[in-house]
This record gives sequence, structure tokens and C-alpha cells, in this order.
Amino acid sequence: MRSIYWLLLLATILITGVSCSSLKSGGQKEQMVLITTTEGDIKIKLYNETPLHRDNFKKLVKSKFYNDVLFHRVISEFMIQAGDPDSKKAENGVHLGSGSVGYTIPAEFRTPHKYHKKGALAAARIGDNVNPQKESSGSQFYIVVGKTYTDQQLDIMQRDKSARYSTPGEGNDLRYLFSEQARNDYKTIGGTPNLDGNYTVFGEVVEGLDIAEKISKVETNSSDRPLNDIRVLKMKLVRK
Repeated sequence: MRSIYWLLLLATILITGVSCSSLKSGGQKEQMVLITTTEGDIKIKLYNETPLHRDNFKKLVKSKFYNDVLFHRVISEFMIQAGDPDSKKAENGVHLGSGSVGYTIPAEFRTPHKYHKKGALAAARIGDNVNPQKESSGSQFYIVVGKTYTDQQLDIMQRDKSARYSTPGEGNDLRYLFSEQARNDYKTIGGTPNLDGNYTVFGEVVEGLDIAEKISKVETNSSDRPLNDIRVLKMKLVRK
């Protein structure tokens, strides 16, 4: 009896160890964030496949960094952008988008598996001419609204991007090839496929996509800033 007892105890320990190991190796739940805006709530999930962006976003949310920032750049059928610290107390009409937390995040491209479908959460960044590594802004992000595309449009886009960015003699760069799922999403729900492989996608909207769509359609000035301020009131980490 004692030997059976010890065998059962050992089996329990081993099973528990395997479960903990699986959790640490990538089986953990995706972190949810609730964004409360002046237009309504948007809930997003952060991908575990992009840990640098995930952990940085969580850190900023916990520190209340995003409280009171504006959606300073919104474009219908494209995206809504926020996270510029200079926007918190900006006067009406002031051009925004250059504010920074003082650091960047290395790119974490996960295409063709993570891509710019409608509702995708991605990191903004400065241009290739001064940022050839395509590193992300430490704080600025955007939520994709986008539009739908045809197969022909996607084929042309894929061909042109592969020709432009792939290394000669090494074949097509997978970052610029659309998966079957991505193609289906771009044809049905829409997105911004031209940004794939150039900007890091690190999460997606799970609730409140209609709020993002609503924000994208407001009236803006020549620099795409809403005429009437749209603000992130607060963000908080929430459970699934």
C-alpha cells in the first residue's frame, strides 16, 4: 500500500510539473486590456508571441501612462492612433505625433501569422530613412480599421512588397506573403495589408470594434487630428 501511495504522489508531482512547464513555455492566457475612451470602451488582447511589445504595453498601462492621451491621428478606412505623451495637454489644432517615452522597441514581426486585419493592434514608428530596423515607438500605437481588398489587389501588393524588400537571391521574404487566413480576412472584414512586415502587430480588439470605427469617421483637420478631442480616459489590465 505504501509503495502505491508513493507512486501516486510521484505521478501527481510530475503532472503538476508538466502543467507548470507548459504554462511557462507559452501556454499562458493572453492579457486583456480595457481602454475607456470618451466615445466608449474598447477591449484588446495582447499577443504572447510578441513579448517585448506585450510587456512594455502592460508596464505603461499599470503606470497609468495612457490616461488622458488623445487619439491624435485618425483616418477613415485606415486606422486610429494614440499614445503621444505630448497630447495630454495639447491645445486645439496643434500638430501631434512626435512625442516619445525616450526609447524604442525592437521589431517583432510575426507575419504571416499575425497581420493587419481589421481590429489589429500595432505599434507606430518613425520612417525607414531614419529607422532601418523598423523599431517601434515605445508608446504610440494604432488600431486598424482598414477596408476590404480583392485577390487581384492582394496579389499585386504581395508581388511589389516582395520585390522591394526581399534579399536578392534568397527568394521571397515570408513577412510579405499573405496566408490563406489573412487573404480571407482582407477580402471579408478588411484591414491594411500594405503594412504587413513593416509594423509590429502585437494584439487585437476583442470587444468595441464599433467604437474604433466610430472614432475613425470623425471630422479631422489637415494633419488628421480630430477637430473635437477624443481621449483615452484610462486603461486597465483585466481578466479574460
